[in-house]
Amino acid sequence: QVQLVESGGGLVQAGGSLRLSCAASGRTFSSYTMGWFRQAPGKEREFVAVISSSGRVTYVTAAMKGRFTISRDTAKNTVYLQMNSLKPEDTAVYYCAASPISTSWSDPTTYNYWGQGTQVTVSS
Repeated sequence: QVQLVESGGGLVQAGGSLRLSCAASGRTFSSYTMGWFRQAPGKEREFVAVISSSGRVTYVTAAMKGRFTISRDTAKNTVYLQMNSLKPEDTAVYYCAASPISTSWSDPTTYNYWGQGTQVTVSS
């Protein structure tokens, strides 16, 4: 069982930065692939980034590559999403999720555990 709690969201002006954190409970955190998704009002949940269980492999979706970075600190059972050069279209609720498998990263159905989400609002 893994419980996930996101934090770090808020209101920021366009061009600003935020770092989201996802704190995980459970002794098996290091065995999970961790992903970030987001969902804007009226839109489907969208894949943002993923990091492998070892932390050696990361992937950020093309639309956010170069602006977003994912990382994890196994000692702290925490995954981070550093978001720079934020745009109004990045406004969404951001969720972290844990998956026991290392494939199909962008498919939300492969993730067993989800946090409650944290709101990110980017003003123009």
